[in-house]
Amino acid sequence: MKSKVLVVEDQFIEANNLRMVLQSAGYQVCTIARSVKEALEILPAEHPDLVLLDIFLQGSQTGIDLARILKKQNIPFIYLSANSDKETFALAKQTTPYGFLVKPFREKDVLAMLDIAANLHDEHLALARKPASHMVPAILKKAANNFGMIGKSPLLKDITRYITIAASADSPVLILGESGTGKEVVAGAIHENSARKEKPLIVVDCAALSPTLIESELFGHERGSFTGATEKRIGKFEQAAGGTIFLDEIGEMPIEIQSKLLRVLQEKEICPIGGVRKKVNVRIVAATNRNLEEEVSAGRFRLDLYYRLYVFPIQLPPLRERKADIILIAEHYLQVIAAKNNKAITGFSDKVKKALLDYSWPGNIRELINLIERSVLFCEDGLINDIAIPVFKQVKVADGNQIKTFTENERDHIIEALARCDWKLYGQGGAAEILQINASTLKSRMKKLGISKQFN
Repeated sequence: MKSKVLVVEDQFIEANNLRMVLQSAGYQVCTIARSVKEALEILPAEHPDLVLLDIFLQGSQTGIDLARILKKQNIPFIYLSANSDKETFALAKQTTPYGFLVKPFREKDVLAMLDIAANLHDEHLALARKPASHMVPAILKKAANNFGMIGKSPLLKDITRYITIAASADSPVLILGESGTGKEVVAGAIHENSARKEKPLIVVDCAALSPTLIESELFGHERGSFTGATEKRIGKFEQAAGGTIFLDEIGEMPIEIQSKLLRVLQEKEICPIGGVRKKVNVRIVAATNRNLEEEVSAGRFRLDLYYRLYVFPIQLPPLRERKADIILIAEHYLQVIAAKNNKAITGFSDKVKKALLDYSWPGNIRELINLIERSVLFCEDGLINDIAIPVFKQVKVADGNQIKTFTENERDHIIEALARCDWKLYGQGGAAEILQINASTLKSRMKKLGISKQFN
């Protein structure tokens, strides 16, 4: 029998709709609560397994107040939201819910979110009990090899658990983390272990798309729909039909396109330029290295889209927080790259290992791989005894005791790199290579920091 669910919602129509959806799917539904006070009376009497919780309720207490109580009682909960403001959303996130459902609700989204919450809660309970290995579900055994990711740190184990759960569901996933932390690898693992694995995984780098062409790239266009449209184009969403579309660097997406993406999430349909609306069956996995809450505050990202994407967030830690994995990753790629270049290199000296562990890795795993590759190419014996760890200049002082901000120093650092390579962005000897970041990421950072080519 399915779980018993308590709905805490002060709007009768929405509460009743949820009750009908749940009952038709086989869930037991407790008495509807319209306030925190009513919910606290129902909890000990009806013992729900999970709570659907509106944020704003009748009375002086909010759903966030009730969430803190539910957390202490180890009762999982999902927030029901009507696009609350950023501050409310931040407070809600601090209570670590199992997800957010945005009004108006689609039946499929509600049921998918309940499945995700149940899986997450079962995972947490299993970890608390520390079950024997023979009791581990088959899908978790797939995660034992970290989905091809290298390491043994607890943070990596957390990522593999989240991949496992995300792969078993069909809801949107939002992968968050600094540049170079492996967001595309995680997206690929989710797709390859999902029911959609036989269908395409289409990768879209939102930062690399021209603002004038992004709509056509994503949704397609009909022949003659605009000047230059000499042929019909099938957009990325249609190319991904039945499969997964990975929207990398979604924080770079123009806000006018965000509203069209919102329609895809809400209505499961697209509209090619010059064409008619059509249904599309695609799972959306998005990623960004930006703080989307800051982007929302600055008016560059829609809050309603953020809510729709924030169904199942996966936060990737920076490499500097995965100290236990650094040498393992370095040794793995040393073997791969050495074999590729027909070199017999056995490992790293203790001095090099210490340097690898002491460095902060602002470019994360991508920077580490690039550094290992250069070290292999320059190595002339069987052991890497020296490695060119980047040395950053001391933080500059603007005037007097005023220290420049991180953003100011980042801007100066990028401009200096550009000046050294005569403003060449791409390719060998370009600024992206010097800074050890993706070229599209460099372009987006330049745009955000207001950096354009300097002329004498």
